[in-house]
Amino acid sequence: MAKKVLKTPDNNSGVRRSTRVKYLIQILTYGGFVAHHYAYMLRVIQEVEPTCFEQSVGNPKWDNAMDEEMATLDANATWELVALIEDKKAIGCRWVYKIKHNADGSVNKYKARLVAKGYAQTYGINYEETYSPVAKMINVGVIIVMVAAKRWSLHQMDVNNVFLHGDLHEEVYMEQPLGYVDQTHLNLVYRLKKVLYRLKQALRAWSDKIGQYFVTSGFQTSNANFSLYVKKTNHGIVVIVIYVDDLIITGDSDVDITDLKKLLKQKFEMKNLGCVTSSALK
Repeated sequence: MAKKVLKTPDNNSGVRRSTRVKYLIQILTYGGFVAHHYAYMLRVIQEVEPTCFEQSVGNPKWDNAMDEEMATLDANATWELVALIEDKKAIGCRWVYKIKHNADGSVNKYKARLVAKGYAQTYGINYEETYSPVAKMINVGVIIVMVAAKRWSLHQMDVNNVFLHGDLHEEVYMEQPLGYVDQTHLNLVYRLKKVLYRLKQALRAWSDKIGQYFVTSGFQTSNANFSLYVKKTNHGIVVIVIYVDDLIITGDSDVDITDLKKLLKQKFEMKNLGCVTSSALK
């Protein structure tokens, strides 16, 4: 059989090549930025976030950030040091670093987060279901339209360390993190009691925890969206929409909303991001 020969656009035999003109970017300029955007960019690029533990260790800013993270995990009773069972396998963990900036580009906080290497988990052994309901944007849009039409107030709350609130029901073992290995128990591992970031079941565990709390508090789940909760009270109605670690709260009973926000802050260590009036949504 005769071998097929590819033809280029110039009708020459050989490898087919694209004829599209390629424009090479030789110089990156900031000429299109307005003054305050340019100032913001200059401040942001002054410091580079570490990509691994070796790049951060020894820097007081990142050492303090890692100390804060470990203190939070210990205070939350996230784990316990145990001997690894013979037929079990411990997954690894790593540090992730993030610089949080203010609106003007100045540094707000140096954040270090310990995350599990969830990709090493095995289905049926250290995790089961991972599905978790997430609010649909169309539902959020409907709520905003309703708030504007009925002249309700719209409140937003953010959960601190959201996944650490989820209870872990599976048996998960994790290696001790770099920089914080117990020198007297080098062969021990952590058995996780609470969910850690990037575990496969992390989002589901949090959704189950917050959902159970709302149901026991008298809220009903919407049949159209399991991230939408509604409660009728003697003063009116309260509506909550959950999107991972953000909560949108609205309704016609400001008294019940205020009481609910106080209870949520005590239960889950939430941050109140304020209230948006209905006039601001028009």
